[in-house]
Amino acid sequence: MALYPTYPLETERLRLRPFTRGDVDAVFAYRQREDVARFLFDSPLSREECALAVQQRIAQTSLSEEGDKIVLGVELADTGELIGEVSLIWRSVEHQQGEVGWILHPSFHGQGYGTEAASAMLDLAFRQADLHRVIARCAAENAPSFHLMERLGMRREAHFREHAISKGAWDEEFIYAILQREWVGCTGPSEATSSIFN
Repeated sequence: MALYPTYPLETERLRLRPFTRGDVDAVFAYRQREDVARFLFDSPLSREECALAVQQRIAQTSLSEEGDKIVLGVELADTGELIGEVSLIWRSVEHQQGEVGWILHPSFHGQGYGTEAASAMLDLAFRQADLHRVIARCAAENAPSFHLMERLGMRREAHFREHAISKGAWDEEFIYAILQREWVGCTGPSEATSSIFN
């Protein structure tokens, strides 16, 4: 199976689209922040590091083999402002497994944008990529992220206690997951799905 979606993916308020070189400043606006980096593997990024990250993301728009990822910019449909990014990683071809993730600028937290963008990526994973199971992970103290996973209908399947050293301290991680039949069974055709297939 290979997946080459048609972009942008549109939801009620958002447009998910491939990154461009013009996105560096918008990405730097959130990736330079300590409060964003706190829950990521990376430290706050310099503008030069953001430019390299954006360059890498420009090519991450399809799935053709295990380990491939789709990373899309999340922009407001009404203004075109880039407010974050979402990802879908093909973790296992044999077992039809994927992983979703997201990073949003803190100024846009608490408005449902993360749930809306992540829902579009789960639609992509289950309705187009035909994956069987998708996981998401976060630091155990990142309550906004795991609450978002719960709003998506994902269930907590693991709590890894002190499983790795990250940034000089033991890391605690939650793993959430949802199956294709659970997602498709609890969601009708979404606006994101409609735009994918039209």
